[in-house]
Amino acid sequence: MDPGEPMTAESGAPVERQARWKAALGYLLAGAFLVWVFHDIHVERMFGHIGSMTWWWVLPAVACDVLGYVCDAARWRVLLLPVGRLSLLRATQAVYIGLFTNEVTPMRFGELVRAYLASRWVGRSMPEVIPSMLVTRLLDGVWMTIGIGLVAIFMPLPKDLLLAGDVFGVAVLLLAGGFLILVLGRRRFSGRFRSVQAMGAGRTLAVAGAFSLGFVAFQVLAFWLIMEAYHLRLPLSAGAAVYLIVHFGTALPNAPANVGSYQFFAVLGLSLFGIEKTRATGFSVVVFILLTLPLWALGLAALSRTGMTLSRIRADIRAVMQPRDRAL
Repeated sequence: MDPGEPMTAESGAPVERQARWKAALGYLLAGAFLVWVFHDIHVERMFGHIGSMTWWWVLPAVACDVLGYVCDAARWRVLLLPVGRLSLLRATQAVYIGLFTNEVTPMRFGELVRAYLASRWVGRSMPEVIPSMLVTRLLDGVWMTIGIGLVAIFMPLPKDLLLAGDVFGVAVLLLAGGFLILVLGRRRFSGRFRSVQAMGAGRTLAVAGAFSLGFVAFQVLAFWLIMEAYHLRLPLSAGAAVYLIVHFGTALPNAPANVGSYQFFAVLGLSLFGIEKTRATGFSVVVFILLTLPLWALGLAALSRTGMTLSRIRADIRAVMQPRDRAL
């Protein structure tokens, strides 16, 4: 293909096929996970556990979950300041629309949707917005690495999970090191690299880090409150451990809404605390539904307020990301 030619539907076919193969792999893994989770359990006993739940714990759990995502929006807003000012309401709206998109589409397309909406609202390009989102994910990675390290100190973890955690931790450290070199370097960059340097300024990074800790803390608390409602009677530290295992296990792109992988890692995490499989499977279903349905509702409401549809947003993003014609 000539570099001056615009991308055609035919030239973009390999990319589309690759995306379809990745999505198919995600669905295959989800199916395998679900088969393992529901294999050899006592269904009647599982529904008995669910029926005996103390449901008044659910409301504070959902409230904590929402507050966690507000913290997520607040830190993103702080990191976006070098690019443009986004209100907390708008930032939260974009976060929930992105989360809702991830729930209904594979391969975490919601991250691009979130960047697209913010770029429209602050009047900047998507490439200028995306670095702020990468920094938020880097902060998530730092806290997750710290959390997994603390969990590994106080309780035995499977060797495969420890190995994956070590690899993940090394990757996070390398990325954090590169980020610090960029931030602390004497050379002054232009464009979005200059904005990245501004994001790494001491006060900005400290405030964003504090909101990141709030995000993790509220998410852990929401997860643990559902455990209390389900009468698992495990300490908050155990709730944090299981949450981190689930969060770590679902970090990579997979099936929409993390179906399958979420349940698999929840059951795996609870098994480390001696929770038998039938009871753990019931919890994995309950916590998934109770923390996902509000996200769907709020995400759909946030999307409706934009006056756009996901199909239109997808088309706009493809137009933005499509290579422009070059002069021959």
